[in-house]
Amino acid sequence: MAKSMKVVITGGAGYIGSHVLKALAERGYSVLTIDNLSCGHKESVLYGDLAVVDLDDKESLDKIFDSYRPHAVMHFAASIVVPESVKEPLKYYKNNFCNTLNLLDVCVKYKVKNFIFSSSAAVYGIPTKSPVSEDVPLAPINPYGKTKAMVESMLSDLAQAEDFKYISLRYFNVAGADSTGKLGQKKADATHLITLAVKTALGKRPYLEIYGTDYPTKDGTCIRDYIHVEDIAFAHILALEYLIEKGQSDVFNCGYGHGYSVREVVEATKKVSGVDFRVIETHRREGDPPELVADTKKIKKLMGWMPKYDDLNYIIKTALEWERKLS
Repeated sequence: MAKSMKVVITGGAGYIGSHVLKALAERGYSVLTIDNLSCGHKESVLYGDLAVVDLDDKESLDKIFDSYRPHAVMHFAASIVVPESVKEPLKYYKNNFCNTLNLLDVCVKYKVKNFIFSSSAAVYGIPTKSPVSEDVPLAPINPYGKTKAMVESMLSDLAQAEDFKYISLRYFNVAGADSTGKLGQKKADATHLITLAVKTALGKRPYLEIYGTDYPTKDGTCIRDYIHVEDIAFAHILALEYLIEKGQSDVFNCGYGHGYSVREVVEATKKVSGVDFRVIETHRREGDPPELVADTKKIKKLMGWMPKYDDLNYIIKTALEWERKLS
């Protein structure tokens, strides 16, 4: 099936999208990337063609789908910076929700029945339990998380009304880089902790800030579930296969089921890099939950997903090697 299946990947020039694109192409899928290159990079599209198009351009989307006739869409194109979403909410509602609506309109028109959505643990807000499972009520606390939850709701309604099925993958903290060194995080203003830590270790930043040291956790800093980007990519392959074979819409967490504190990540980065870089402790950021860890039983049971890179040192090592390569 893979060799004859055509997949459109929106945001395929970005960090996660480019890794998924590579994983799909290496398994024989035909791939086409749609990306406006506002955050993505042309050179990250290692396979297939690239259409430089914004998702608000419905006329261009129509032409692409009419010509390519995809069997499935994987949707990564989104604005993702939480503090920015608070300052510029309309940008997030337009890009993350309205542009997804445009994309879904075209999917329905051209009878694309299989849709994989790049969602986020931000839909949970500040969960009352940890690990957090997929069946807890969604309670996003910022515009970014709200737009992801809104799209999930839209997908659910569409699946009830049309011959259309979707998988929503709720990412926890994606980090690391391609093990072959071909891809990694290229966004200049990336806000991910591990990316910032390795940049600091390499002297690209003067210091690393820790936001809040008085949380009710083992060392006072926030705890997060860090997942290697290649394990996320493999989850998308399984999600597409599951959708084709089972034909059932569903939602899955993507994490490792355990977390590390900010201090633990900092210490691990110092150890892996061999650099005792400067760290500044500062005040909390608004809306940061003390702990956010995925309950991963569902994705393992239903998809048979078995992560390969559940090792914080390895995640940091690949991120460090990639960042060094960018120097």
